[in-house]
Amino acid sequence: MATDVVDLILADHRRFEELFRALRDRGSDRSTLLGELAALLIAHAEAEESEVYPALKRYKEVDDDEVDHGAEEHAEGHQALLALMEISDTESEEWEGKLEELVEALNHHIDEEERTILNDTREQVAEERRAELGEKFLEIRQDRIDDDCGDLEYVRKVAHATADRID
Repeated sequence: MATDVVDLILADHRRFEELFRALRDRGSDRSTLLGELAALLIAHAEAEESEVYPALKRYKEVDDDEVDHGAEEHAEGHQALLALMEISDTESEEWEGKLEELVEALNHHIDEEERTILNDTREQVAEERRAELGEKFLEIRQDRIDDDCGDLEYVRKVAHATADRID
């Protein structure tokens, strides 16, 4: 199993994109898919922010402002996720609109993070250190998933706790 933190983050990003496509399909089990997306998204963000981002800020070649901006975008994603989760009718136009807001916010973040933070990390951080960060990332991500971080109340708590980061 790969443990390079960059590869792990990229794999999660691709899974987010798969889930977006499935959530757009009106014939899918949207509630189940949204639960999977919520759990992975919250766990992913919390693992990045607790271990990966602080470690990357120690590298002068990795842009601290981009790392801070990534955390702000996580907060925006949490807000958009909560707004979607609070709509019970997955067939409604309101739900569809909130899904698109979430997809737009996350795609923006994924694009920026991949072009800046992850490219810098791959170029500037030694392979052994990326593997160490990957192991920590996986551990924290799994701990959050085990704690049912995709639950509406957990998402609500995270969204409220991170709301002050949004410009």
